[in-house]
Amino acid sequence: MIAGELVTQNVMPLKTSDSGNAALALMSDYYLKHLPIVNNLDLLGLISEDDILDNDVEEAIGSYGLSLRNVYVYDYDHIYEVLKAFNLHQVTALPVVDTDEQYKGMVLQEDIVKYLANSFSVQEPGAILVLEMSRRDYSLAEMAKIVESENANILSSYVMPTPDSNIVQVTLKVNKQNLQSIIAAFQRFKYLIKASYQEVEYMDSLKERYDSLMTYLDV
Repeated sequence: MIAGELVTQNVMPLKTSDSGNAALALMSDYYLKHLPIVNNLDLLGLISEDDILDNDVEEAIGSYGLSLRNVYVYDYDHIYEVLKAFNLHQVTALPVVDTDEQYKGMVLQEDIVKYLANSFSVQEPGAILVLEMSRRDYSLAEMAKIVESENANILSSYVMPTPDSNIVQVTLKVNKQNLQSIIAAFQRFKYLIKASYQEVEYMDSLKERYDSLMTYLDV
């Protein structure tokens, strides 16, 4: 997945002639705190709600100072670069440009959340297993072999490093709801099991977190 495939055309960018009030109204309509400013196809920058409120909202936004002038990704950038930019700049919308740095559209924070939900096989039935190990012991191939030895498969996985440590937590989603045999297999190979979640309790927890995130994005 690349940035160009996540671009939405549902939200129009701002123009320098738009007033601060008009920009705030558009942000409110789409529950955003940031919007790109574009003249023709030239991306001038990303304006934040704070930028607007620091100025006269009756004035055209072209007269404002922008705190986010060079925040964008290229349409060929991988989804990881998009996620990195969202995290680095803490924005709710991210402009996308082509190789000539002409504006192509924007990626919304909500679209990233939906993409991640699909990427981690949230809709697929199964269960979750969390393992802890040193970085040098991490081998997805070996973990997949252990899971497959119990007539199951890994649907998705992700690795979370522990700050200031060589320890990582590996979360696996497998296509088997009863984890007892898989847990026993990992324990035979001396893996440390940090947590496990059956389908019902995991989905309830995930739904609660997702609803909380959506509520936050709507603020």
